[in-house]
Amino acid sequence: MRRRALIFVSAIGAAMLSSSAQAEVTDLEVKAAFLPRFARYVTWPAAAWRGDQPVSLCVIGDDPFGNLLNQSIAGQQVDGRNFVVKRLSSAAGASDCAIAFVDGSRTDEILQSLAHQPVLTVTDSRFGSERGIIHFVIVGGRVRFSINNRQAREDGLTISSRLLALAVGVSG
Repeated sequence: MRRRALIFVSAIGAAMLSSSAQAEVTDLEVKAAFLPRFARYVTWPAAAWRGDQPVSLCVIGDDPFGNLLNQSIAGQQVDGRNFVVKRLSSAAGASDCAIAFVDGSRTDEILQSLAHQPVLTVTDSRFGSERGIIHFVIVGGRVRFSINNRQAREDGLTISSRLLALAVGVSG
């Protein structure tokens, strides 16, 4: 299990390094790389998937990523499904989001409207104190994350022990 965790972290690092030069990677680049990779370690209820629809990675509220998220999903698949990025100003229309990065002044309201739906909510300490199922934090100058496993279960999601092992904190 530890070896697979190291492979996951190494894959994130490798994805972030340019082949021509090892430029300094920003926190947002790391977070954009993490988001689609989380899908490999989460199981959604069967009813959450309709046909062969792509995995919707939504940004709800403010979008700190710009084109970084589109670049991070290029060529990525999970369970044979491609990714698609959707940018939404509110939780309206978020029912088909598999992963939702929630940011902005209405984060708490958006998280409440997504509660008890099979959506992996992700938040960022840099933009507020409200917490999704996965919450990005900076520890020792590095991007890390905590996981609220109780909330994940309440929302019908199962998070792999491999991802839980990588978290700086797991509640529930």
